[in-house]
Amino acid sequence: MSLSTEQLLAIARTYWRADKSYELRQEKSPEAARLEVRWNQALARVDRWQAFLRELKQELPDFTIGDGTATPDACFRCVVYPVKGRPLPPFDWIVVGCVSILAPIYIVYGVEYGRVGNRKRLNPRLRFEPFPSGMRHPADVIARKIEESFGVSKLPRERAETPVPLFVQWVEPPETTLFHALFTNEPHNVP
Repeated sequence: MSLSTEQLLAIARTYWRADKSYELRQEKSPEAARLEVRWNQALARVDRWQAFLRELKQELPDFTIGDGTATPDACFRCVVYPVKGRPLPPFDWIVVGCVSILAPIYIVYGVEYGRVGNRKRLNPRLRFEPFPSGMRHPADVIARKIEESFGVSKLPRERAETPVPLFVQWVEPPETTLFHALFTNEPHNVP
């Protein structure tokens, strides 16, 4: 079942505020408390996510697969690096798959980096579909496996980029989008 943009915005409003009135308070806002409850519910089923990561490693044996999940984001995140091995060699991109804990949706995006020498990832740039050729195969596999494993619908880029009047961690209106509210406010921050 595909949710409308209005339904997704209503869901986002349940977990994020339209003001900063709790910013300097010690107690949690009602929205933050609801997000914490939602995370506790999601983490009770973390074995399903771990099984997904194991299956993804089998589907992409030539890639390094990791878990990029971090709270208070609103999703489980997997990260796929272009080269397998330890220590990780320098890389110029990462593909990230996100499954929202707030709505039955997912998104796949990429992060491209500039480099200085062979160790530093600099100037991250977010990429959505269409992906460049190197990212396309892992992105397609991630999307297929997420749909098979979780039965969720893909959130199209256009809808993900819909502005929302909410404060999501460090992202504030008018920059805040449905992507930030339903997935992550720091898409570039990946391990």
